[in-house]
Amino acid sequence: MRSSLKERLGRLGPIRDVSRVVSGSPLTLSLSPSWEPAEILTVPLALALAKRGLTLLKAKRVTEEMLDRGRVVVRLPLVEDEAALADELTAAGCSGFRLDRPEIDVRALRERLGLTQDQFALRYALDVDTLRNWESKRRHPDAAGLAYLGVIARLPEQASLALERPLASARLPMAEDSAR
Repeated sequence: MRSSLKERLGRLGPIRDVSRVVSGSPLTLSLSPSWEPAEILTVPLALALAKRGLTLLKAKRVTEEMLDRGRVVVRLPLVEDEAALADELTAAGCSGFRLDRPEIDVRALRERLGLTQDQFALRYALDVDTLRNWESKRRHPDAAGLAYLGVIARLPEQASLALERPLASARLPMAEDSAR
């Protein structure tokens, strides 16, 4: 005699449901293991992420990516309390760092670095007119511009060095010099 689907599912036992957060704000964060990857409590970590709006499958994949790559960036739709999230992540063996679009006062940044508008624009490969518009508040940087300005604010020398390329040499290579 065939049993009904409901009876068959009933024999599997109770299904653990995720108690989800009902209100909160979105938060983008970077996750990395605090402990050795083998010691990470993957189920509590996935449940902490699912509790804040990810599907269980997405939370599982985020956890696996963090373990594979050592770091993952994820956007959680509903974070009710950052301290509670931080506690749950720590208990699971994970560190979390929020990623925000920085609010940058472009003029203050430039003045802190001791640069003129022309020097700042040249050093960081920006158009000087764009820089003037940002400083005078006629225009606002887009998301990519804000991210770049945030990097300049935190790592001004590295941001400048990252743009540098060696000059091409006019000399012929050594092998050709010796062939003459």
